[in-house]
Amino acid sequence: MTLELLERIDYEVCGSGPTVVLVPGSCSTGAAWRPVISAWDNRFRCMTTSLLGYGGTAERRTTNDTSISHEVDVVEWVIQRASRGHVHLVGHSFGGLVALAVALRNQVRLASLVIIEAPAAELLRERGEQQHYRAFRRMTDAYFAAFEGGDAEAIAAMIDFYGGAGTFVSWPPRVRAYAVETTAVNILDWASAYDFPLSAASLAAIEIPTLVLSGGTSHPAMQRANALLFESMSRAALATIDGAAHFMIATHVAEVSRLIGEHVDGIESRSISRPSRFL
Repeated sequence: MTLELLERIDYEVCGSGPTVVLVPGSCSTGAAWRPVISAWDNRFRCMTTSLLGYGGTAERRTTNDTSISHEVDVVEWVIQRASRGHVHLVGHSFGGLVALAVALRNQVRLASLVIIEAPAAELLRERGEQQHYRAFRRMTDAYFAAFEGGDAEAIAAMIDFYGGAGTFVSWPPRVRAYAVETTAVNILDWASAYDFPLSAASLAAIEIPTLVLSGGTSHPAMQRANALLFESMSRAALATIDGAAHFMIATHVAEVSRLIGEHVDGIESRSISRPSRFL
C-alpha cells in the first residue's frame, strides 16, 4: 500500500488497558462500536476502524479484484498502528470474516479473536450444508437483481435477512440512508465473502483463543455458519445471546460487552499470547 492510501484509513483510539481492535461490518463505520466501548467504561484501550469504502477508509477493490486480502491489508495496518504487544481482534458481520482472514494470514500478533455473526457462507458450502448455503445465495441473488433493476432500497432485503422482517424500516432515517448510499460497496463485500475459500481445515490452523458470538433469533443459516466456525477451531468457545439477532452490537450491548470483556480478561489474566507465526 502506498502512503497516500494508508492515510485514508479510519482509526480512532480511546481508553487504556489491554488493546482491543474493533472491526465493524458492512454499511457501517467504527462509530458502530461506541455503545460497546461506552459500556466498558475505559476498561480497555480500544481502536476502531472502518472497512473499505466506508467512513474515511478508501476503497481498493474493483469488480475484477474483490480479494478479501485488500481488507486484511487495512486491518493489519491498524493493528500495527495500535500495537503495544499483542491485541485482541473483534469483528462483527463481514468484519468478523475479515478478522478470520487476518488470523489465517498470520502476519500480526494476536492474543485472541472474537467473531460476531460472520457470514461464513463458503464454510457452509465446503461442509456440505447446501440448504443453508442456498439461503445466503438466494438472498444475495435477489438483492443484487433488485438493485440492478433500479430498486434504490434493495439492500433492505439483506438487512431483514440478517435482523428479521421489519429491521430495515425500524432503523433511524440516517442509518437507512447510509445503508442505501453504500449498497454498491456492500455488493463488493459479498463478492469478497464468496471469493474467500474458507474451510474447516484452514480454521483448524488458528491456534489463538476465539470466542464466537451468535444470536438466538438470527437466521438459521447464520446460526449454522457460526456453529461450524466453533466446531472447526480447536481453541474456540461459542456463546449464544438469547433474543438477539445479527445486529446485537446495537440491540444487546450489555450482553455483548460483558461476553467480550470476560473473554479478554480471562486471556489477560492467564497472560496468553501465542501467535503461531508472525513476520
